[in-house]
Amino acid sequence: MTSYQADPETVATQSLSTNEMIDELLDSATNDDPVAVIQTVIASLEEDDSAMVSHTQEGHLWKFKYGSVEVFVQLTGLSDDDTLTIWSAVLKLPAKNEAQLMRKLMEMNWSGTFEACFGIFDEQIVVLASRTLAGVTPGEISRLITIVATIADDNDDALQSEFGTA
Repeated sequence: MTSYQADPETVATQSLSTNEMIDELLDSATNDDPVAVIQTVIASLEEDDSAMVSHTQEGHLWKFKYGSVEVFVQLTGLSDDDTLTIWSAVLKLPAKNEAQLMRKLMEMNWSGTFEACFGIFDEQIVVLASRTLAGVTPGEISRLITIVATIADDNDDALQSEFGTA
């Protein structure tokens, strides 16, 4: 992976609110270039110059730090049938009282995850969102990345405290 640095010309002035800044950055990215949109969103969210990107034949994979979590963004290609997937691990498995944990996560999936959800990937509880690129807008890309990052950061410490390491 290589470090990704924001283009200084796309960074808004400090007098704008965070939402205004993100809107301005998204307006400067074209609807036809999801890579530029993803990079713009990550540049607005990442902390400590933590963003990295890997380009392979399978697509693009970004990683960045948001609060206490690492967030991954994968883009499998640029056609309508390709997929944008965002995920962040919040708890390693096995966990204490997994039945209670699973019930809690299912209840949270119903009422508190918006377009994202909790799932299991690579022996970890993750927050994730995924969709095809068909008809995706810059605002939807921004919302999905922001939702996954925020839900993961808001819940990782509490889940680790209550259910961490069996």
